[in-house]
Amino acid sequence: RFVTMATEQTREFVEKAWDEEVVPIISEYITIPNVSPVYDNEWATNGLIEKAANLLFSWAEKQTVKGMKIEMLHLEGLTPLIYIEVPATDPTSDVNLLMYGHLDKQPPLTESWDEGLHPYKPVIRDGKLYGRGGADDGYAIFASLLSVKALQLQGLPHGRIVALIEASEESGSMHLFKYVDHLKEKIGTPSLVVCLDSGCGDYERLWTTTSLRGLCAGNLRVKVLNEGVHSGKASGIVPSSFRIARMLLNRIENVDTGEVTVPELHTSIPAERVEQIKLCAGALAESTTAEFPFAGTTGPVDGTVAELITNRTWKPALSTTGVDGMPTLEKAGNVLRTHTALTLSIRLPPTVDSAVASAALKKVLEADPPYGAEVEFEVKKAASGWNAPEFRPWLVEAMNKASNFFWNKPSNFLGEGGTIPLMGVLYSMFPESEFLVTGLLGPASNAHGPNEFMHIQMGKNLTGAVASILTDHYAFHSKK
Repeated sequence: RFVTMATEQTREFVEKAWDEEVVPIISEYITIPNVSPVYDNEWATNGLIEKAANLLFSWAEKQTVKGMKIEMLHLEGLTPLIYIEVPATDPTSDVNLLMYGHLDKQPPLTESWDEGLHPYKPVIRDGKLYGRGGADDGYAIFASLLSVKALQLQGLPHGRIVALIEASEESGSMHLFKYVDHLKEKIGTPSLVVCLDSGCGDYERLWTTTSLRGLCAGNLRVKVLNEGVHSGKASGIVPSSFRIARMLLNRIENVDTGEVTVPELHTSIPAERVEQIKLCAGALAESTTAEFPFAGTTGPVDGTVAELITNRTWKPALSTTGVDGMPTLEKAGNVLRTHTALTLSIRLPPTVDSAVASAALKKVLEADPPYGAEVEFEVKKAASGWNAPEFRPWLVEAMNKASNFFWNKPSNFLGEGGTIPLMGVLYSMFPESEFLVTGLLGPASNAHGPNEFMHIQMGKNLTGAVASILTDHYAFHSKK
């Protein structure tokens, strides 16, 4: 029942567009330090997010996509949003599709990049475009429009398509939700949501995200003194704020295994996901751990490949990502410090309610503080995860067909350890919609970290795969 797309024609078009337009413009986009609003207090006045948005908008509005309407929206006090609407090839069709990406970036971590690389200086090596934001998620607007354009050049039908490119995703999409509410009538009810801000297990096939973990992030602060005191006089009498912090962390994590021990942060894993994890483990094997730059003889935590993938996708995990109250090594004196503050980032299983988890963590950490110390856990960010609805047979078939077309291998399923808050919101808004969540962030691409890169050929293949799936989406839904 699917329409046959001219695969080689699509490939040639996509390759040419990426080489002549996408890579040069993303290279220019990489040079713009448009850090997400939560990391840049001056985002509203320095014009950097606006500059990046204008660059992408300028390219998009020049595309010869039949019937396309494009707007740069500015709601008061919010980052801009690029809204794109392409009508269905059949004016009477009610087949509707939503595409999503973002253009804001994580902080640069400039000092941590390898020699010859820089977050804001694009470099191409071995088919990879290095620099902040290319794969996360600057490419999304290009893949979205080029996939539609590829179909139109072949006269292939597609449904009505709406694309949203936001600028606050790295801040938890804090501005997007007002835009979604503002645009809800224009967006309509999509039968398929395509999110281009996720990852891939390798660069050898199409990967579809089955779940996303949630997040609870906050600051744990332990205070024992109002001013620092000579450690020779105070130690042994005044308890160490650092030791108390360690004691509190032991309440929520098994220090020997890394297992989070708070019951409210756990959930059961659906049988379908267990089987998909096994399939994923079979495809990835040892590459699951090989991508990480372990120091010296450091190795991964104990477990089979399937168990490690389960840990990353369906188990809670604690990371300490920031510290305050400690001087640098060069400035450390013999002083018992007043306080220790730690930023805790706790990843939550996809179906755990982040509000319930946050309340449980706060209760456990603040209860009965050792030595009567002042203890506070302030939740700074909480977002629930997302578990994809069941993949219907037509979509599985379409994904496999697209993957075989452009990679010569069937598609695979992958749970992600990160968070995309929008997915949960869209699922609550459109509970009957299907979801295709995919992306370019594969092994060693290191989104958010140093030496981030975009795998160029993967981007080309993914653009073609999306075009194929758009055609099959229309073919299936127009005959229902």
